[in-house]
Amino acid sequence: MKMPLYVRMYPGALQIDQSEETDQGKYECVATNSEGTRYSAPANLYVRALPNPPGAPVVMERSATSITLMWDSGNPLPVSYYIIQYRPASSTDPFKEIDAIATTRYSVGGLSPYSHYHFRVMAVNSIGRSSPSQTVEARTAEQAPSSPPRRVRGRMLSGSTAMMQWEEPEEANGQVVGYRVYYTSDSSLPVSQWEKEMVRGANFLNIQDLTPNKTYYIRVLAFTAVGDGPLSSDLHIIAKTGVPSQPTELKAEVKSETSILLSWIPPAHSGTDAITGYELIYRLGDQPEQVHTDAHIQNAEKRTYTVTSLSAEVLYVFRLAARTIWGYGSSAQETIQFLANLTAESINSSSVILRWEPPKSSDRIQGYRISYGDGESVEVDGRLGQKLVTKLKPQSLYTFLLTSKADGTGGLQHRADAMTAPNLLTRKPQLLDKTSSQSIATLQLPTVQGQANVRGFYIVVVPLKRQRGGNFQNLWSDPDEMNIDELLREINGTGHSVRLRRQVEAKPYISAYLQNLPAEFKLGDGRVYGAFMNRPLVNGQECVCFVLAILELGQNTLYSTSPFSDAVLFSDVEPQPIVDEEEGLLWVVGPVLAVIFIIKTISSMSSQHPSDPVELRRINFPTAGMTSHPPVSFSELPAHIERMKANDNLRFSQEYESIDPGQQFSWEHSNLEINKPKNRYANVIAYDHTRVALFNNVPGGDYINANFIDGYRRQGAYIATQGPLPDTFSDLWRLVWEQHTANIIMITKLEEKSRNKCDQYWPSRGTETYGLMQVTLLDTVELATYCVRTFALFKSGSGEKREVRQFQFTAWPDQGVPEHPTPFLAFLRRVKACNPPDAGPIVVHCSAGVGRTGCFIVIDAMLERVKQEKTIDVYGHVTLMRSQRNYMVQTEEQYVFIYDALLEAVSCGNTEVPARNLYAYIQRLSQTEPPEHISGMEQEFKRLANAKAHNSRFVNASLPCNKFKNRLVNIMPYETTRVCLQPIRGVEGSDYVNGSFVDGYRQQRAYIATQGPLAETVEDYWRMLWEHNSTIVVMLTKLREMGREKCHQYWPSDRSARYQYFVVDPMAEYNMPQYILREFKVTDARDGQSRTVRQFQFTDWPEQGVPKSGEGFIDFIGQVHKTKEQFGQDGPITVHCSAGVGRTGVFITLSIVLERMRYEGVVDIFQTVKMLRTQRPAMVQTEEQYQFCYRAGLEYLGSFDHYAT
Repeated sequence: MKMPLYVRMYPGALQIDQSEETDQGKYECVATNSEGTRYSAPANLYVRALPNPPGAPVVMERSATSITLMWDSGNPLPVSYYIIQYRPASSTDPFKEIDAIATTRYSVGGLSPYSHYHFRVMAVNSIGRSSPSQTVEARTAEQAPSSPPRRVRGRMLSGSTAMMQWEEPEEANGQVVGYRVYYTSDSSLPVSQWEKEMVRGANFLNIQDLTPNKTYYIRVLAFTAVGDGPLSSDLHIIAKTGVPSQPTELKAEVKSETSILLSWIPPAHSGTDAITGYELIYRLGDQPEQVHTDAHIQNAEKRTYTVTSLSAEVLYVFRLAARTIWGYGSSAQETIQFLANLTAESINSSSVILRWEPPKSSDRIQGYRISYGDGESVEVDGRLGQKLVTKLKPQSLYTFLLTSKADGTGGLQHRADAMTAPNLLTRKPQLLDKTSSQSIATLQLPTVQGQANVRGFYIVVVPLKRQRGGNFQNLWSDPDEMNIDELLREINGTGHSVRLRRQVEAKPYISAYLQNLPAEFKLGDGRVYGAFMNRPLVNGQECVCFVLAILELGQNTLYSTSPFSDAVLFSDVEPQPIVDEEEGLLWVVGPVLAVIFIIKTISSMSSQHPSDPVELRRINFPTAGMTSHPPVSFSELPAHIERMKANDNLRFSQEYESIDPGQQFSWEHSNLEINKPKNRYANVIAYDHTRVALFNNVPGGDYINANFIDGYRRQGAYIATQGPLPDTFSDLWRLVWEQHTANIIMITKLEEKSRNKCDQYWPSRGTETYGLMQVTLLDTVELATYCVRTFALFKSGSGEKREVRQFQFTAWPDQGVPEHPTPFLAFLRRVKACNPPDAGPIVVHCSAGVGRTGCFIVIDAMLERVKQEKTIDVYGHVTLMRSQRNYMVQTEEQYVFIYDALLEAVSCGNTEVPARNLYAYIQRLSQTEPPEHISGMEQEFKRLANAKAHNSRFVNASLPCNKFKNRLVNIMPYETTRVCLQPIRGVEGSDYVNGSFVDGYRQQRAYIATQGPLAETVEDYWRMLWEHNSTIVVMLTKLREMGREKCHQYWPSDRSARYQYFVVDPMAEYNMPQYILREFKVTDARDGQSRTVRQFQFTDWPEQGVPKSGEGFIDFIGQVHKTKEQFGQDGPITVHCSAGVGRTGVFITLSIVLERMRYEGVVDIFQTVKMLRTQRPAMVQTEEQYQFCYRAGLEYLGSFDHYAT
């Protein structure tokens, strides 16, 4: 350790140079004089350096488009987040980055199939980035080809034999195993009914026995070991000796306003059937009867031809056929349309917007190039219909030429001229003074240069984007780079909704309209200037401003902007670290310099200045119900809910009915005829004052049935919307793009109770285009109660690509609410963990976007509130939401569910632990705490027992005809999860067996947890296995333990036995070190069907207590699931011990925990067991078994080098 160097600075401060992490500790200031010695309050010194590089990433899973990595943190202290860098192994380009990764496991999506990539990881803390980890290489898995074979061509060898040739697909996505060639003479048949030939190891095929003089249609596909690729386009060939097939790759390319260049690849041919020329026929697309024969092209070597004297703005269809001495072959076809009506309009002194009518046939659009100025050009997508050209010279005449991008000679298609506006405002607004108490900045405004007809001036405020670490960034270097369409709509009076959204999301806004520009202007003085509120600047939000001038030049309206001002920031309170009582706290940035100050404790924000929208509403616009329903302290929540539920939920009913419906607001946009088809339900509309307006000037083009909803201390934290309709898919993706949303929450299935609830607005695989939005599915993870889909989102005309996740909760029942809130809370925790701090609003939808959507928003907002306020205000928040969107929280049942979820979340706390911190967490649980002096582990286990099941939940299990079938009177299956057998006519209770369905990590009903069969229930047991297709059985007990029967022997030992309908034949028995594997052939005597059932009996569980080590049990779990993957049917794994809850619960708990650990890198034993107990009572029966789950999880982690401690 270097000796730290202490340097006295000014009174009350001390500088420490060359500090290291070993200098951490408490520092006191000691003052001594003749009167004595005084000590200051201690200050904690924390020295922080850059984090260590993480451990080398390990590949856990791979798919065709994603690689899942896991790594060790490599740091003893927590880090802020991780960054993954990756690039193709063959590339020397800079690494691409994925940042803000909160866990040590991540799936990198959007990769190319069957491709090698390099990956490395960096850790980030408040100081900066670590150096990269060791780089690892991984290859993605194969996929079916995504493109058809290339250059498919053919020729007739005789009157009945054709020779086909092709080349490998451009995007094979793996090793091409072979090809399939389909052909028919009847093109009306589906391809599945065409003749088919398989080809392996070659790129050609001779098709024989064709009918002479008939036209055949031929298509080819390639396939890999994974699956088939797409079919090639039809190749037409006439079964006639010497006649050529059609030319391939016929393309049409615009050369000028009246001419088009055609190009093609000649058909395959030989010397005896050489091509002697071509025939070209074309017609206007909408006039099929007018056919023009342009030319008999005599040159056999010709591969291009220019068609002239065409009409602009018209769709043309071209057909080209090759000729030999034997006659003409089949023709190839191509369609093209000219772009129409190019116009150029000057926007300001450096920008011009070009507009045109896009081609009507979007699948035929090529790229185009706009050329202008001194050799400058920009590429554009024809579908967009417009392009903003920036960085032009002021007051200059520009000529814009629109040409085909593929046209190397730059042939003219359209021309338009525009004059840029003069630059009237050359200086930026200068900051003269700041008044912090009122958040007012005094600016010196620029003077107007030159002469122009100025209609007025607008002062525009641009809040800067907050970066990680607290810094701010301006997204534009110059105001002319901004998209000011929104501002112009506000100038023209689009309405309050635009202004409200801008305030919520810190977007640019207009602070004032001035007819003449004064020398000085007070920004944020709260006055109204020309209908615009000059509202005070927000504390802690850095912003810049500029002046926008509106010019009248002839018949045109133009704009001129000043440069941005310098940044303005108001902050009443300097950011302070959190301090414990009177102790000071110091964070040292970097290991080089530390300065100790005497820190004054700052009290938290006064409640007299609330920032929470619900509190603001209670103060400013309280309803009668809000006054009589104040917030509830969470310490009183259990008793409060118990009172509310008394007398059959009487008080809940009264409270819910008293909530203000909030239906006094207007919904004019929803009621427009053009917008009515966009509403899924006629009565569920979007209020005008909170609706989300899309960026579109077309009438009705800005409408979507969606509203901004406030969260805790955050306006517009959510967007509540309906399940999209087919005609609104593109609107939803535009909303996600424009609002910078990172997470979409879906709380419905596509269909419920045979009714359509939501249309599928995302691609099932690959890429789909919705309007201007291109959506690519990168990854899908289906879990037992929810599904996570990851998409890449790209907007045409934008160079930016974003990643968006959709979380679909699949466990909400078709009717009512979930029986338990546990799965929903787990879902919500996963959503919160994956939402970046700088993301836009969370988009939430169900079907109508009001009921389940409202539940999600209230629960999430209240859990945020509990962290700060220690109270919940469900009544207040629902009241607020209903003033923003109608019908929010649609039923009393949903209202009660919100309270139940909050009670569980508050009483259970957060028990999720990053895997790397599991050892430390177990150490903390092992410590005893006063006053009871019981361990944290014991307290955690006792919290599991808080919820007691009501007897009404055991309906069939309690019937007299079934009671004797239960091994223990207090261990019975819940009615909602019990395994039902097919009833036997005339036999009461014949559908009952003491077994419960239990969800796994990825699959609902992945397990059947059941008791060890009694002698009277063995036949029921085999019926259960057969009827539910369970072919893997796990037995976790001996037949007798401690001198008592634990399970009746339900299988035959050496010869076949019959159990009611089923004959069971023992086939094999394998004695392994820790378990016995038995294989049985089970035959249904009624129809002779057979299947193999495998039973794993774990023999190392002691008769008392739990195994000393979890290693053997972990291996056993792995072997069971591996066998299930190899041989198991689609049915569940059946697990039993004696009662079917203790050891059975441990087996299922660890199965889920270990799989989640592998995928997410987190552990939550408590919530896993709690989830199991909602499906079968008393799962993981003793505290000793509960501790064993923790210990086994830790041993599992220790088996990985990157997790070894």
